[in-house]
Amino acid sequence: MAKQAGVFELVLPPRSPKLPAYRWLYESLRTGILDGSLRPGIRLPSTRDLSVQYGLARGTIVNAFDQLKSEGYIDGSVGSGTYVSNVLPERLLQVADGQAPKAARQRGRQPVVSDYGRKAKLFSGYENRPIRAFRANLPALDLFPIALWTKLTARRLRRLSIRHLMGCDPLGYEPLRQAIAEYLGVSRGVKCTSKQVAVVSGVQEALDLAARLLSQPGDQVCIENPGYPGAALTFQAFGAKIFPASVDDEGIEIPSSRNVRLIYVTPGHQFPLGTAMSLARRLELLEWAKKSRAMIFEDDYDSEYRYSGRPIPALQGLDKSESVLYAGSFSKVLFPALRLGYVVVPPKLVHYFEAALSLTVRHVSMLEQLVLTDFIHEGHFGRHVRRMREVYAERLSVLLEEARLRLAGLLEVSPVEAGLQTVAWLCGGIGAEWAAVKAAKRNVDVTPLNRYGQGTLAREGLQLGFAALDVKEIRCGVRELARALATM
Repeated sequence: MAKQAGVFELVLPPRSPKLPAYRWLYESLRTGILDGSLRPGIRLPSTRDLSVQYGLARGTIVNAFDQLKSEGYIDGSVGSGTYVSNVLPERLLQVADGQAPKAARQRGRQPVVSDYGRKAKLFSGYENRPIRAFRANLPALDLFPIALWTKLTARRLRRLSIRHLMGCDPLGYEPLRQAIAEYLGVSRGVKCTSKQVAVVSGVQEALDLAARLLSQPGDQVCIENPGYPGAALTFQAFGAKIFPASVDDEGIEIPSSRNVRLIYVTPGHQFPLGTAMSLARRLELLEWAKKSRAMIFEDDYDSEYRYSGRPIPALQGLDKSESVLYAGSFSKVLFPALRLGYVVVPPKLVHYFEAALSLTVRHVSMLEQLVLTDFIHEGHFGRHVRRMREVYAERLSVLLEEARLRLAGLLEVSPVEAGLQTVAWLCGGIGAEWAAVKAAKRNVDVTPLNRYGQGTLAREGLQLGFAALDVKEIRCGVRELARALATM
């Protein structure tokens, strides 16, 4: 293990008045090494620095260091610094017998956790796995203009002012909020001003805010079935009763219950089925929300990528009763590590969202907001979206053609009109989970649709991503998937 530079002050436990300074320093350092807080290879402060920090004579510190060196805890020499030993004798890593019962009691002690803490579950899917056919929910990262983004970032860093270093309002950097409002008004038909836009880390944070501010434990929250699992997990963690609603060719079926307080929908491109909510169903949903005094959370994920038909305006643009929260993210459009998204809030709720943000994140990364503002204002965002729309349309076309040639009788791939992934329906009684296992053995990544459902789905299917793969990878992936399914 390489030696590590030590540039921090060393924090030691309080000294007992009955304990000599030499013994206190020796035991504090020894304990820190044994419990791992002072890791092997870490550099210790010099005797001069410790003398100033703790008001001790240097001779006292030298004596303690010499004792630790003789026992193998630390090593070093004059001029090179003092380090915790990289290799500690096995006997030094054993806790004294008298300490074991206490440590065991501490390990067995259960912490007091809130209801939220007990109900919160880890949302998987963020693992940094290899990109291969047919991983879903990923854009073409290799085609993102990283050199341009780096240039814009460097320019912003050179021009940072004291005002920028101080941060911004909880709702976000005003020029970025203005840019988002203008973009949504033109491209998605969203009716809002910048005052209604809150910049967040993504749709997941917007869902968390909505759950906190618009529901109480025990309230009914309606979600699509099948639907986005991150929404269900968020609402369940806050104690909501999940009311799953089926999805047909026109979108979510309107809940029969009048007790639903919040409904989560993906009308532009239903997740994971890919269908678009019809105009009639949209109007019916808005009327139901008005009569039920419920709020609608519209997740317009990857709506920028539509390959056929006319653009479908957002549900929010049809809303006249201020019942819709509209959310989106730049993570799917640009790159996942860019934790920037937005939620358009009805005017009557803006204060509550602002207050909640001020108590939690305060605001998202200022530098990333500045760079994204430039990326949008200078036209780079629009050009990137147009380019990716053409690329993804070609990749979807190749996937459909290859599936027609090689997967007939095994898998029916849905010709979606938008998004970064599509749905494929299994034929001949093939089970989705078994298909995923067989595909994984051939380095093909598919997701069974039942993982997005509440209960059993009527039909077995898979989710296939295509946006992150080039044409060659798509063709190879289809061949391997066909071989995997043919063996079942």
